[in-house]
Amino acid sequence: MSTNTARRRALRPSGKLLQEDARRHHRALILQELFAEGPRSRADLARSSGLTRVTVSDLVAELIEDDLVAELGAPVESRVGKPPILVGLRGDALQIVVLDLSVDDQVTGAVLTLAGEVCSRDEQPLGGAKGDAALALVHTLTRRLLDRADHRVLGVGVGSPGIVDPAGTVVDAPNLGWHQVPLAAGLHEAFGLPVYVANDANTAVLGEHTYGQAGEGGLMLLRVGTGVGAGLVLEGALLHGHRNAAGEIGHVVVDPEGQPCACGRVGCLETIVAVPHLRPRLAQAADPDAVRTAVGEQLGRVLSPVVGALNLHELVLSGPAELLDGALLAATDRVIREYTMPVSGEQLVVRTSTLGDDVVLLGAAVLVLAGELGVS
Repeated sequence: MSTNTARRRALRPSGKLLQEDARRHHRALILQELFAEGPRSRADLARSSGLTRVTVSDLVAELIEDDLVAELGAPVESRVGKPPILVGLRGDALQIVVLDLSVDDQVTGAVLTLAGEVCSRDEQPLGGAKGDAALALVHTLTRRLLDRADHRVLGVGVGSPGIVDPAGTVVDAPNLGWHQVPLAAGLHEAFGLPVYVANDANTAVLGEHTYGQAGEGGLMLLRVGTGVGAGLVLEGALLHGHRNAAGEIGHVVVDPEGQPCACGRVGCLETIVAVPHLRPRLAQAADPDAVRTAVGEQLGRVLSPVVGALNLHELVLSGPAELLDGALLAATDRVIREYTMPVSGEQLVVRTSTLGDDVVLLGAAVLVLAGELGVS
């Protein structure tokens, strides 16, 4: 996993700032600037944050004491007079444990630095396990990853299929057999660390937005794994929707005469695009590219109203490259442009994620960074 050196863009904050949270907010401003822009002088931080130099110096001293920030010396360019001292985020000072539960029949995880660099990777096959058995395997992998961490762990981030509420309870994840599973609370109780859990597609779009090559404008990421879901960032904010179910496009019925879905209905989009359905179909096909084209066309018809209604700038497909790249991606792109007005399609970017298989893991790190440090 590698991080992009381009400027990292913060999500637009939601909610009001309470007076008692002012100092935490000011700390977050400094950390966000260093995370997004790289090393800065105290004077630069004061200008960009709008805080006084005295306040910035006080906050930087506090962050240095907390081992989050370090003085890096003067910049290479020489100036007349005393050169400023740059300070930078200590990306290696703390670590984050992250898990991706969206991969077909396995749980993947990693230990990351604050900069999103991999220290260790691991995976745990599920072997078809569901319900409590699947939950136990998630705990097993979490323990192994924590044992591999060689610095203090800031927290645990998890991208899970299904609908996840703000407390980290998986309300419904049919592919894992989970209903009202308090995943965040259970992991916190077991390991004593802050735990953040979000829908895997929402997590992936955070990873793409923060570490990927997302441009300006609305971003939709379609996550294709064990299931299918979408995450949306609109006008700089993650879209949650009513009851936190925004983006659950995988359970839209597209073929009433189709295959049974794990949700109990028939012919959902998941039964056509999700990895456990698409991969065997391609393996048995005489012309796999013809199947990819047909699936891409069907996907394009489903996504066209969303692209048109939200006037999206980017649509990113995330999942196994051998399934999504090529004919499927091209057909999706073509049909969306055919089915939407030119104003919606002419500048639309349809692509696969530049972060590959790590997009959910990086997004899970963003969950922890945002929750613990106010950085995104």
